[in-house]
Amino acid sequence: MITSEQSEQLRTWFADRLPVDVYESLVEVAVDREEITVVGTLPANESVKAFRERTRQQRMEVAREAEELYRRKVAWAVQSGDDRILFTHLAVPVMTRLRQPERQVLDTLVEGGVARSRADALAWCVRLVGRNTDEWLTELRDSLAKVREVRETGPDRKDDADSQKSGSE
Repeated sequence: MITSEQSEQLRTWFADRLPVDVYESLVEVAVDREEITVVGTLPANESVKAFRERTRQQRMEVAREAEELYRRKVAWAVQSGDDRILFTHLAVPVMTRLRQPERQVLDTLVEGGVARSRADALAWCVRLVGRNTDEWLTELRDSLAKVREVRETGPDRKDDADSQKSGSE
């Protein structure tokens, strides 16, 4: 997770490098440990397919530069009204250990045809939690950002270690 300041710097970096005619407007630049997702408004009267073809070379050039600089893959998306179409994105495997009652939840989703596998069922659960607790997750992310800010303004640990050494000699 990155700070809001870093997030704004990243958004500015992409806004400065994307040619003016790629997106109608830049909606969001989201980031996690593996990937940066750039979302923009689909230009009026242009299909997603036409957009992807028209902007492919430009997006690839910006992505190469960003991937080298930020050491993360870059994904692209367009927003048209309430619809968001994501392309060139990662699906990152995540490992977890689950006890029997938790596995039974996943197996019920598989047996009920909601998901094809336990992995799909787990992804479904994560999406469901994300949709139904968006306000709470936003509050939690904001709190984590505040914790980072407090840590950054605290005493330098290196200075503390140096003063402990000199005090014990």
